[in-house]
Amino acid sequence: MKVSDRRKLRNRDVSFTLMGLGCAQMGNLYRLTSYAESLSAFDAAWEAGIRYFDTAPFYGYTRSERRLGTMLTDHERTNYLLSTKVGRIMVPDETVGAEEDAYVAPLPFRPTYDYSYDAIMRSFEASRQRLGVFAPDILYVHDIGRATHGDRHQHYWDQLTRGGGFKALGELRSSGLVKAVGLGVNEWQAVSEAMDEFDIDVSMLAGRYTLLEHESLGLLDRCQREGVGIVVAGAFNSGLLAGNKKFNYAEAPADILARVNEIEAACEAEGVSMQAAALAFPILHPAVVTVVSGARNGEQMKANVGWFEQGIPASFWTRLKEKGVISADAPIEGA
Repeated sequence: MKVSDRRKLRNRDVSFTLMGLGCAQMGNLYRLTSYAESLSAFDAAWEAGIRYFDTAPFYGYTRSERRLGTMLTDHERTNYLLSTKVGRIMVPDETVGAEEDAYVAPLPFRPTYDYSYDAIMRSFEASRQRLGVFAPDILYVHDIGRATHGDRHQHYWDQLTRGGGFKALGELRSSGLVKAVGLGVNEWQAVSEAMDEFDIDVSMLAGRYTLLEHESLGLLDRCQREGVGIVVAGAFNSGLLAGNKKFNYAEAPADILARVNEIEAACEAEGVSMQAAALAFPILHPAVVTVVSGARNGEQMKANVGWFEQGIPASFWTRLKEKGVISADAPIEGA
């Protein structure tokens, strides 16, 4: 597979390159990242043939949108696919600290959750101005779900349903200001519930369909049947599948580490890098339209591209199934 190969949404005129660039690190995620570093990641992605870029107001408290928008102005609008997100209003606040929500030196705009009709329209308009783009292609509802909001979940879900949030998405889509709408979440259950409420086109699912996590497989099968695309993010599960010991932003438990050891053994036997396997696995499901990978600089981006384009023999996936590492029902190359 090449990162520049494409998959199209079944129900919308939207075509993704098989790899996209996730731009949270442009917002100084975990550490300061210079504009030059961010630009080198963008340029390396562009040179490799990647044409899908994802951002959000939350990333760096608007820094990511501003940086990405500046980079995109050097390219013809018809040559790339762009997504951003709604669900938080960025309110000017001079008390924003030196580090907030894992972003270093965030800009002075504090996020406030709001999924109502008016808030989505306001957030979308602000994103257009920061990005310098009249009509972003895809709009995701960012971070909605029970694990995210706890006992406030129903309040925010009501904003999406009875409060007109989904209505706003529909109006933006029907007007042509966006081509496709959906969710950008860490919780696959939220995508399933959204599909029961509204005709979403595509959703970004972070960390829930990976070599280590298959609970969302039923959702992906449903998406395939109903023509809803899935954008996979977090394929490395917070970096555990890229060589560190973090899993979902915490220390990995023993049972997960044991599965990683099984994957490493299979990689050694088949001559496959674990990073390559992590990036390749999600795209084997026909509902998945692209895998989004973050990169802090050009060298990281080039490494991601190299891993993605590494050929992986069908025997590798068969070996993992025989070991019970991946679900017996997961689509695999050559099955």
